[in-house]
Amino acid sequence: MDNKLAPRILIALVVGLFVGGIIQMFAAPDGFLQTVLITNTFGTGGTLFVDMIKLVVMPLIFISIVNAVCSLEDISQFGRLGVFTFGLYLVNTAIAIVAAIFVATLLQPGLGADLGLADPSVELSLKEPPSLLAMIVDIVPVNPVDAFVEGKILQILFMAITTGVAIKKLDIQDTHRVSKAFAIANNVMMKLVSMIMSLAPWGVFFLTAKMAATLDIESILSVMSYVGTALLVITVWLFVFYPLMVFATTRRSPLDFIRKTREQMIFALSTASSNATIPVTLRTLTDKLKVSSRIAGFTVPLGATMNMSGAAIYMVVASIFIADAYGLTLNRLELIDLGFTVLLLAIAAGGIPGGAIVTIGVLLHTLGLPVEALGIIIAVDRIIDPVCTVLNVTGDTVVCTIVSHRSTL
Repeated sequence: MDNKLAPRILIALVVGLFVGGIIQMFAAPDGFLQTVLITNTFGTGGTLFVDMIKLVVMPLIFISIVNAVCSLEDISQFGRLGVFTFGLYLVNTAIAIVAAIFVATLLQPGLGADLGLADPSVELSLKEPPSLLAMIVDIVPVNPVDAFVEGKILQILFMAITTGVAIKKLDIQDTHRVSKAFAIANNVMMKLVSMIMSLAPWGVFFLTAKMAATLDIESILSVMSYVGTALLVITVWLFVFYPLMVFATTRRSPLDFIRKTREQMIFALSTASSNATIPVTLRTLTDKLKVSSRIAGFTVPLGATMNMSGAAIYMVVASIFIADAYGLTLNRLELIDLGFTVLLLAIAAGGIPGGAIVTIGVLLHTLGLPVEALGIIIAVDRIIDPVCTVLNVTGDTVVCTIVSHRSTL
């Protein structure tokens, strides 16, 4: 890995924010700079970079997991690894939900908020929260091609795991040949990721410059208490809870952990996509934190789907903010219902930019809160969503590091 890549990405992030901010301050909304430079040039460049990352995500997930299963000496190790990882992801998200509920009910960010920005044209694409049973049934793909096309990571995980197990059950010679083929394919995918990541500073510059040039500052200022509350919980989780959690379980220095994950954080902040950050997360774990590629290859794709602590905090604070703004108080039972529903929705939230918006709409509908207030959430989503993504992917790294430390693989 290029040791200079992380500082180059950070420089690109700062320069992009500066350039975009200057353009927003002095350029006309429909002028040359906004239309030609920001929308056409920077927008196109950022989209192309993210699309190149997305190009490798699904095949990388499938190949890395098959390779991880094939490299296990004892297939029963995989079951123990899966149960332990699954449990840590659920516990992590549940604790984040409890913390968010506590802080949001304590600070009451919605009191006195101006919801004049609510957009009545916003419509929900879902009407009910996801059924846990339906989510389990949906893990088995009816059409494998659709699973790859639509980016259904849990279905790809299922196919990869069953494929790996089937390979392990072949004759020894066949198992060796097929396993070697997947090992080579995994090396090819990692090399492809390295090639794409060499363009990361440019991609980050394009993405952040466009974001800064098109932010709605008035919308942000009108609900600063909501934005501040969400960012407060996320910041504490990211720089206090997670590093201390790693130290308590692995004795790794909190500052060392933060330093080695900074490239991953910057990349997640610029793309606002857990799925697009998967290749960077894998590189961070294997190259910097020295986690086994077998463990990282399994835990990271799973975490990108179900370890959504950032999205959970986002949904909790948004719901309590709206309730406060409308003078509605959630009692203890309603808060418990809120927490359980958020746990299911966080798992169902897509690992893409804005993936939490639809699930927040479903949550408001489920709790009986005014759905028309979703417009104000959308207005500041571009501030909170990228930071939530940083928390999501860092949580994947934390869990994977702990699993690696406790595992004998």
